[in-house]
Amino acid sequence: MIIKKLKSKIHRARLTKVDIDYEGSITIDKDLIAAAHLEPFESVHVWNVSTGARLETYVMEAPAGSGEIGLNGAAARGAVVGDIVIIASWCWPEAGEKTESAVILVDEQNRVKVGKA
Repeated sequence: MIIKKLKSKIHRARLTKVDIDYEGSITIDKDLIAAAHLEPFESVHVWNVSTGARLETYVMEAPAGSGEIGLNGAAARGAVVGDIVIIASWCWPEAGEKTESAVILVDEQNRVKVGKA
């Protein structure tokens, strides 16, 4: 049996950018991508804590150290700079396969505060 399991989560990041005219995706600081074991173009769920909105999109890199978390394209219509979001990715391990979820907590500038990988 294959089960869906949390692979990684960036918890309570702050949106720093919304760009309706961009072609789509979520831009994430390259340092956070690495900490959360994400890859460019990987599918992620984005849960907007501030509005309750939920969506699925894909990851694009923002410059390392920038603290950028940006919603783009249609997703940008449902958010404003300053909204708090949770970004989650998933994996499908075989039942019994050992995996560990990376849970990344960030500070007010979207820098890693506490990480567990």
